[in-house]
Amino acid sequence: MNHDVMITCAITGDDTKVTKSPHCPVSPEQIAGAAIDAARAGAAIVHIHVRDPDTGAFSMETKHYREVVKRIRDSKVDVIVNLTCGMGGYICVGDNGMKDTPAPGTDFVSQEDRMRHVIDLCQEGLYRPDIATLDCGSLNFGDSNRAYVSTPNYLRKGAGILRDLGVKAELEIFDTGNLWFAKQMMKEGLVPSPPLVQLCAGIAYGVPADTGHLLAMVNSLDPGTIWTSFAISRMQMPWVAQSVLLGGNVRVGLEDNLYLSRGVYASNAQLVEKARTIIEAMGARVITAAQTRERLGLR
Repeated sequence: MNHDVMITCAITGDDTKVTKSPHCPVSPEQIAGAAIDAARAGAAIVHIHVRDPDTGAFSMETKHYREVVKRIRDSKVDVIVNLTCGMGGYICVGDNGMKDTPAPGTDFVSQEDRMRHVIDLCQEGLYRPDIATLDCGSLNFGDSNRAYVSTPNYLRKGAGILRDLGVKAELEIFDTGNLWFAKQMMKEGLVPSPPLVQLCAGIAYGVPADTGHLLAMVNSLDPGTIWTSFAISRMQMPWVAQSVLLGGNVRVGLEDNLYLSRGVYASNAQLVEKARTIIEAMGARVITAAQTRERLGLR
């Protein structure tokens, strides 16, 4: 069991279904405000996607990330900023091979373009993130013709970029093969110690949200790996307890689950508060951003 737990809050994600929640933040001001509230509720890390303020659709624009990070920093609330690098990996295929592929919905771009906002903010020097995520493998995403593509060489390039920028990589793992390759990148020196791994469960068709699969992945982690995990939808809060029991940390937030209870929409801060209640009822404590920064070796 982990007795000193760091909480990550994933604020909004990229899925349009999240916007049906009245608490879904869309504009940079709203996203930053939700992140600040989550931090005040006990989140040490906030995981950030941005959206087009006019449409609510996901965005890759550096200007939106810059505004979110600026607002968080200007608030003087101590929280670790984690920016996604996951956008730009979807390929939608047609039913007739290359005749109708790529199909509408494809946003596939180079690894550098997936990370353009992180590169820009680091080069500007004012609002650099502490952490950025890499989705560590390809996956049939959903139940139709959409796949997320993240190849070994794309990932090697992404990990190298983050290493050279001095931004800590969070390695998001959606299936057991993803973890196999993440460990390979560690062996190749692309991921500085201590490695930070996020085990993601319940997303079709990745690793299922059950104890056996999580335990198998945890048992295969190298010594010294810092890990956290989440499951989506109604499994979000049971996964808080499961992660802590197995020695890990937790992630909650609207990216992964919209509800506080059946039919009751949650805010990000409410989900953090509920996770904190579970953690503390188990006899563990929630650690601060400063303590998390020290544990992760962040500058």
